[in-house]
Amino acid sequence: MAKNASITPLHDRVIVKPAAAEEKTAGGIIIPDTAKEKPQRGVVIAAGPGKKDEPMMVKKGDTILYGKYAGTEITFGGEDLLIMRESDILAII
Repeated sequence: MAKNASITPLHDRVIVKPAAAEEKTAGGIIIPDTAKEKPQRGVVIAAGPGKKDEPMMVKKGDTILYGKYAGTEITFGGEDLLIMRESDILAII
């Protein structure tokens, strides 16, 4: 992230850095760029304060699983990130 800029999500939103797409299958087959799937795992880099009656369950640094089409893709500080609601997160791993 850029040193002089920061991004803070509001309410129940989190900002996630998606994991890199897999380069090889478990059997060692190399996957071409056109066939790679979107990752469904990432690391929370920022979390909002939560809703009034619902505190946030995830925090900065958590590795999470989320739905295939969850969140909105943004570019901030030269990095590709996702911003999504906490309810789009399936699990903390």
